[in-house]
Amino acid sequence: MTDNAVLERMLSDADPAPTPRDAAPDVRALATRDRILRTSTAPSRRRVRAVGWASGLVAAAACAALAFTLMMPTGAAVAGTPSPLAFGESETVAEIVDAAEVDLAAVPGPAEPERHVRAASWTLSLDDAKITPQFSVLTWNADLSGRVVMYAGVPYESTDAVANNSAEVRSSGEVTMDLVMSPGEFSTPVPEAPGASHDELMAALHAFGMPDSPNAFEVATAITSLIEQWTLTNAQHAELLSIVENTAGVEGLGIATDRLGRSVLGMRMVSGDGDASNVLLVSADTGRIVGLETIALRDVAGAPVGAVTGYRMWGLGEGAAE
Repeated sequence: MTDNAVLERMLSDADPAPTPRDAAPDVRALATRDRILRTSTAPSRRRVRAVGWASGLVAAAACAALAFTLMMPTGAAVAGTPSPLAFGESETVAEIVDAAEVDLAAVPGPAEPERHVRAASWTLSLDDAKITPQFSVLTWNADLSGRVVMYAGVPYESTDAVANNSAEVRSSGEVTMDLVMSPGEFSTPVPEAPGASHDELMAALHAFGMPDSPNAFEVATAITSLIEQWTLTNAQHAELLSIVENTAGVEGLGIATDRLGRSVLGMRMVSGDGDASNVLLVSADTGRIVGLETIALRDVAGAPVGAVTGYRMWGLGEGAAE
């Protein structure tokens, strides 16, 4: 089964369409199509490869975000997106990485890379302006079989600043999707566990679409694409942080509390076109990379400047999603 077929099945299972497949598009659909054709640009092949399947969860989340963006009127502002995290006094990238390396050496981590990832993200309901966190559990195997289970979080008002910036991201336990993949259905550019050396991890990042001369934003994107599919060892996290430290264009931020109530340190990387920034979150307790937030720097596709257009969090404990 192709990646597209698996993704189509995922989206269909998550939100079955009441309209027959062969039904003619209605007026709204035609208007949306015309607006897309007028305003969209062709995607870069490199960008498509960078996103890829990314565990199936990213693909589903990306499709949901894309559908949300395309259904908004051209130029309309997206109100009520999550507020950016509030960071304390800035620290240098070197200070953040040095502290993380100390924690990584002191705190136990996985003995080997694991094909098992727990993550949290969010969606925005246009009907009631509520933000709904969502949790996902991915488990896959060497034969490329696997399972993705998604759980709904407890929704909160998009205007609730406290909920946007504190430990309000929690699961309701409601299963919204349960996808079982047969052998060969899970697609990944890194099917075998990556090594911990610089060269081995660079090869894995390139497999996820990182170009030969990447900017910092592209490095962060590739790293988090890898983390979407693999729970890595502490030694691997240390090497990934070293790669970030040695990439130009990374800005160290201070300490903050992430949306799961964890203490994190941030490092910001601006995209090449200046439209957005990635903020890579590193646990102040374990030294592991535990999140990525993307923030709009320009009013693009209806997202106002400063809006959080996406976040992903990893390192959830067992049972955190259920």
